[in-house]
This record gives sequence, C-alpha cells and structure tokens, in this order.
Amino acid sequence: MEEQKQNINTEQEIDLLELARKLWDNRRLIIKWCIIGAVAGLIIGFSIPKEYTTTVKLSPEVQGAKSSMGGGLSSLASMAGINLNSMSSADAVYPELYPDVVSSIPFTTELFDVPVSDKEGELQTTVYDYLSEYTRSPWWSAIMKLPGKAIGGVMSLFKEKDVESDTLDTFQLTKDEMDVVKSLNERIGCSVDKKTNVITLSVTMQDPLISAVLTDTVMNNLQSYITDYRTNKARKDLEYTQMLFDEARMNYHTAQQIYADYMDKNQNIVLHSVRAEQERLRNEMSLAYNLYNQMAQQLQMAKAKVQEQIPVYTVIQPATVPLKASKPSKSLVMIGCVFFAGVCVVIWLLFVKNFVVYMDDSEDVIHVEN
Repeated sequence: MEEQKQNINTEQEIDLLELARKLWDNRRLIIKWCIIGAVAGLIIGFSIPKEYTTTVKLSPEVQGAKSSMGGGLSSLASMAGINLNSMSSADAVYPELYPDVVSSIPFTTELFDVPVSDKEGELQTTVYDYLSEYTRSPWWSAIMKLPGKAIGGVMSLFKEKDVESDTLDTFQLTKDEMDVVKSLNERIGCSVDKKTNVITLSVTMQDPLISAVLTDTVMNNLQSYITDYRTNKARKDLEYTQMLFDEARMNYHTAQQIYADYMDKNQNIVLHSVRAEQERLRNEMSLAYNLYNQMAQQLQMAKAKVQEQIPVYTVIQPATVPLKASKPSKSLVMIGCVFFAGVCVVIWLLFVKNFVVYMDDSEDVIHVEN
C-alpha cells in the first residue's frame, strides 16, 4: 500500500512539473495575452461613464415601550441583530421598512419633476428628462441595443400610436416611465443598521451636483413621508376637534345673543313666567359656554398632540457634492481583464490545445485508413 501511495504521489508531482514546464515554455504567449487584457481593460474602463455617489446618514426617533427590563433585553437583542424597539412600536412603518418605502413607485415617481442642473450649469432639466435623455452609456451598449431598436421600429409600423397624457398615472405607468423608475431604484440606495437604527441613503448619478441635490431631496421626502404617517391620526383628530370647537363657539354666541335680546325686551317685568324663561336662557348660555370652554381646551391639546407626534431626525452626515467618482474603478477593471485573459490562455494551453491536436490527429488517421 505504501508503495502504491508513493507511486501516485510521484505521478502527481511529475504531472504538476509537466504542467508547470508547459506554462513556462509558453510564458511569452501568456504575457502577450495579459498585455492584451490590460489594454482591453483600459479601453473598457475609460469607456464606462463616471458615476458619483452622495451618502447621507440620519438617525430617526423611534417610538416604543421603554423600561429597565426592556432596555436590557433590547441591548442583548441588538447584539443578535434584532431590534425590539420596532417590534414593540405601534408604528406600521418602522425603520426596517424604510428601504421598501424609498423603492416604492409612489415615492419614486415624486422625484420625476425635481429640477436639477449639472455642475457646469449648462444643463437645466428634471430628473425624469435627465435619466431618459442625458445619461451616457458605454459604446457597446448602443451596439447591443441596435437589434432591439430595429425590431421595435418595425413593430411600431403595425401598431397604433397611443395618445400620450401629460398627467402621471402611478396605477398604469408607461414603458418609458417604468424604465425611469427602475433606473432610479438602481441608483438610490437605502439601508438601516438594525443595532443603531441609523439610516443610510445614497444616490449615484453621472453628475456630482445632481447626485447631491437628489440625495438631499430623497432625505427630505422620506422625512416628510414618515412625518405625514406619524401625524396622520393626530391631524384628523385635530380637524374633528376644530369642527366641534367651531360648532360650540357658534352655539355659545347664538345662546348669548338670544339671552341678551330677551333681557332687553323684558326689562322691569316681574312676572314669574318671564323670570323662569330668563333662568332657562341663562342656563342654556352657561351650558353652551362651558362646552365652548371645554372644546377650546381640547383644541389646544389636539394641537400639542400633533406637535408631539412629529418625529425628530438627527442628520449625522449631510449631503455634500462628491469630488471623486465612485465608479468605475479602472484599476479593478484592468486587473479583472488581465486575470480573465491569463486564465483563458492557461486553459487553452493545458486542456483545449491538446484536445484540438488530438482531434486533428484522429481525423488524419481516419483519412489514411480510408
């Protein structure tokens, strides 16, 4: 058994040495193809348009039950990546759902009409027009789209033209609008740290100023969305309380006017029926005043409730115009192309080339026998 193992190890060493020798003999070919891969990587790297990424970080106020025991459990759960504050909160939209909110169609389509301008000040347009008309693509993407455009052009000859509407219908988006929505979802990133609830928003655009402006807009829209959600019930309660307050004030003024008119008409009259009516009108006026005073207090409490429900966001890292492009990384593209070219030529030398030679020799033997 030991002799067999030694023979197998010897054969493996011989095979590895043979493979290494074959690669060494063809080192010039490998270097040549690696240089070709480097040149191709440079061409690809410089052909890809630059992208600039702006990142903001903010910490929201999380509503939830807090206690000494809950604080200890939440600290232990945060080590496992579980947020007990969101689980105990009555909110339906807690921080872990913010990425879904940002990628939703209603939220994304609100960004279509945001005015933007490039860093040089030469372009003044909207986000929708910028993504659909002014974004650049690598030269090979235009070549790859030619067959689809040709087929689409032919198919358009046999289709009736749809009447374009100026209004945006989020229930039924057009193909161009859906393409812009997908492009925005790819360029807008949102993540939430489950331990600290810190929200990270990032926007990647081909212009640094547009990237910063859109990032700030996304942050403000997200804050407005959460604020509207948090204060929705309180604002409805405020509207209802305001309606009751206006009604109580009108009833009080009416009762006060009726009592005053009756007193003016029945001065110096000592009839018991007149006094009874005066007492009744005075009681109605007092009751209306008490209700009016009570509704005034509830109205102030409802206004304070709305203010209390407004969440507070602490902006940890505000939006700033990026100075350097985030992608593409030309060095990584070149290294990847060099590695790919080297792997391909090694596979060719070690496996494919011998197989091709073997197939050619087999065909020659068959021809000779015939």
